[in-house]
Order: sequence, then C-alpha cells, then structure tokens
Amino acid sequence: MKVFLTGGSGYIGRSTIQALVRHGIEVTALARSEQSARTVADLGGTPVAGALADTDVLREAARRADGVIHLGVDYAAGTADVDGAAAEAMQDGAGSRPYVHTGGVWVYGDTDGVADEDAPLNPPQITAWRLENEKRVLARAATGERPVVVMPGLVYGRSGGLAQSFFVEPGRAAGAVPCIGDGSAHWALVHVEDIAELYVLALNAPAGSRYAGVSGQNLPLADITAALSQAAGCPGRIHSLSLEEALKQMGPIAEAFALDQQLTGARARRELGWTPTRLDALAELSQG
Repeated sequence: MKVFLTGGSGYIGRSTIQALVRHGIEVTALARSEQSARTVADLGGTPVAGALADTDVLREAARRADGVIHLGVDYAAGTADVDGAAAEAMQDGAGSRPYVHTGGVWVYGDTDGVADEDAPLNPPQITAWRLENEKRVLARAATGERPVVVMPGLVYGRSGGLAQSFFVEPGRAAGAVPCIGDGSAHWALVHVEDIAELYVLALNAPAGSRYAGVSGQNLPLADITAALSQAAGCPGRIHSLSLEEALKQMGPIAEAFALDQQLTGARARRELGWTPTRLDALAELSQG
C-alpha cells in the first residue's frame, strides 16, 4: 500500500510517517522546503515537492496513492480556503480510495462531562473554520468516496506539542508556567505516537466516520501545569492568568486552552481496534 501525506515533516506528521512505515506502508509526503524533504526522507518517506496551495500537485499525488492522510495546515492568511481547496483536490485524486482528514476536538467547545463525537459543536474562534470544511469533506461519502475525519485532542510527547510551545518554553524563560483560570478546566490528551497509530487505522474506517483522537486522559489544568513546571525547571511555580491576560500573552489560541473538555475515544477503540498505550501523561509532561 502507498499513502500520500501532507504535513509529514510536522510534529504529528513525523510520528505518522514512522507508524505507516512500521506497518509496511510506502509513504510519499508533501514537502515545501529542502529541510522538510530531508526530514521526510530521513523518516523513510519519499518527498513530493510542493505546498498546500499547489492543488495540481496534491491531486496527482493523491491519484497515485492507495490512500491519503491530510495533516498539513497553512496558518497564513486564508487558512480555511487553502485547506478547503487542498482537501477538494486530494479527494478528487483519491476517488473511491481512503481519504483521512484532520480536525480537532476543540470544535466541541466546553463539554458537559465526558462527551463523544456526537456532542454539540461550539468551537472557539481559532478553530471555527474547520466546521464547514469537514462538512464538505464528509459529504462526499454519499458519492461513494471514503472520507474520514480524525480529531486529535491536545497532543503531547516526544518533547513537542502545543503544551511545550505555549507553557514549558515561556515558563522556562519567566521562571513560572502560566495557568489559565483556576486550573479546574480539563484537557483531553493523547500521546503523539498513539494518535499516529489512529491515523493508520483510519485508512480502513467506514466512509463518513468521525473519530475523537483522545486516550481517555481528561486531566485538570492544575495537574498539567504542575507537571509542566517540572519540565520548565521551575517546579511548583505557576503563574495564574485570567482569560483576558492569556489572550494578550498567547493570542487567540488561549481561548482554546481555556476550554473545559472531557472526551472519550471509545468509538475508535470499538470500531478500529485502536489501543492507546501511552497513558501516563503527567509523568511524560513533567520530563519535557
């Protein structure tokens, strides 16, 4: 089997290429720079020169593959339009072959207890653009195509991820890790290696499916930031921020970090046999 991947040199993409290769799958991956191409090649994939805006490249690469995984995001101006056009081009190329699209659980906003994929949608501004694109992607299941959406939780592990960028590194510089609110809000976590395995399994998922990529670790932010303070070299030193202060410091993503989310990945476990194995987030987060 040959899979074409976007975002292969990124944080989740690197682990996903490795997971695909472990499963004996040949990988081609979009690379918009020489550095990205080297990363893809070092991981065992074959780079395809181009960017997400190069729809002809995407369409042809998808046509030559047995399945497609779309992980890449261009956060420049016009993110939604670039993503929508890229998805359309790759689905056109993939035809009736699997197409796995990346969403995110932030689209559910605050959850009422532990929620699943059928919970009401209430996205923060930073991720609201995903809804219409995902709707168009999944609608093509009605035409005999095989779209699937994977929605990762807050991804951690391998000394990377958003927690590292927005909490550990600033905490190391300031001598205290930021915590939004009183720490009672929950994050729905997943290890990068576990979410990579879910992307591989999703290639065989039923058309039109959506999966929350969360491992069942719904932890309070107070516990998470305490662990991150260990990684930042300032154990126990936490700087509480109001949402307004966090927005000034972090930008719009602070609204997503402030969400109180608890989610279950039971559907992926039940339908795909997904079995997350990295289930001690606090221990790993504390090590950075």
